[in-house]
Amino acid sequence: MISFNYETLFSLNNEKKIANWISSVITLEGFKEEEVNYIFCDDAYLHKLNLEFLSHDTLTDIISFDYSVGKILYGDIFISIERVKENAADFKVSFTDELNRVMVHGVLHYCGYKDKTVEDTKLMRDKENYYLHLLA
Repeated sequence: MISFNYETLFSLNNEKKIANWISSVITLEGFKEEEVNYIFCDDAYLHKLNLEFLSHDTLTDIISFDYSVGKILYGDIFISIERVKENAADFKVSFTDELNRVMVHGVLHYCGYKDKTVEDTKLMRDKENYYLHLLA
């Protein structure tokens, strides 16, 4: 089950479509969806989590906590709406496009994709782009 939770004054206006899309990504990657929670928040909320759980004193757009067991996906994906808005402006893309990219990015991490090396980042971007086209 894909669920959406809001800790800020924001809400998706197409939850069912996004949930179905994320579910299809999980299936196409050969995983089983159990429970993936998206929590939309602000910078302060995510910064606090970043400090508390990762000891990082920085702002970020996404933090994911992966509780998956084998090919069965469980997890919580926290997304700062403020960071997504700023990144969309910086990258000269729409807020919706950037938000969708961040959302699929989080679930791709659960599917085993990394983004710490140049090669891993390229593969992650390729996967993001592929799945973003499926949403369109």
